[in-house]
Amino acid sequence: MSSNLHPMLNVAIKAARAAGAIINRAALDVEAVRISQKQVNDFVTEVDHASEKIIIETLLTAYPDHGILAEESGREFGNPLADHIWIIDPLDGTTNFIHGFPVYCVSIALQVRGKIEQAVIYDPTRNDLFTATKGRGAFMNDRRLRVSKRIRLQECIISTGFPFRKGDNFNQYLRMMGDVMQRTAGLRRPGSAALDLAYVAAGFTDGFFETGLSPWDVAAGSLLVTEAGGLIGNFTGESDFLEQKECLAGAPRIYGQLVSILGKFSKFASVADKTAVQAAVETLSRERSSANEEADVTADQVQASEPKDAPF
Repeated sequence: MSSNLHPMLNVAIKAARAAGAIINRAALDVEAVRISQKQVNDFVTEVDHASEKIIIETLLTAYPDHGILAEESGREFGNPLADHIWIIDPLDGTTNFIHGFPVYCVSIALQVRGKIEQAVIYDPTRNDLFTATKGRGAFMNDRRLRVSKRIRLQECIISTGFPFRKGDNFNQYLRMMGDVMQRTAGLRRPGSAALDLAYVAAGFTDGFFETGLSPWDVAAGSLLVTEAGGLIGNFTGESDFLEQKECLAGAPRIYGQLVSILGKFSKFASVADKTAVQAAVETLSRERSSANEEADVTADQVQASEPKDAPF
């Protein structure tokens, strides 16, 4: 760890690497990891808990008066009334991890009086360390990061996350993805929002959008993006997004173009925009239902026309 880094960032790096070591050891025999389900398609493992435990112990040993907001334990530890709150996702991309799909990370951010001031995202499979201190820039393995220089949306790769929870508006998300896919070079779904934001900061992708996210999914990544020269907010472009469960990030010119596409899908959109979106989603839903019915009829016809085996 560097003496040039902010002392609190150094402690966060120590915590992230300790958690990464736990994750890497478990990844050697992922079949043996105990898994439980928080809700449909939302998993937690003993690795999440062990990773979170070592992070919290490391942070509170150094700063016992600080608060904690963690994905698995919430505000159970630390001082909930502190000005300094550590926001922790001990294993972002748990579903990827339990399948052996190597896209997951540790995410740690420090919020001071409501503002994110320190950020660490650590990818243990690649040993990639993303760090940022407010006002001092963003880095990946000591290399200064800058967001993509592309200005034409049709040349851009945009990352996102697909809905997976019961009650998610799948038809609206299909409409959103359709609008973005038609205007870009490609859409990607790696499966870890924290890494998605780190990749926007690094210029590996040009933008990112997703709904249903929690503060621990985006806190660290948000500082990486802004310190790398990018913008982040909700779908209407407002910067106060951390608790709003919708996130949009990108290089400045690309961010503006994505706001013009996705703004109408925001829960903060105008009544007229929401009405138009609802009408489009209902049309899409009817088209999908009709297509499914036609497919069922075709399948029945094929089955009826197939020769039957003799009864002996």
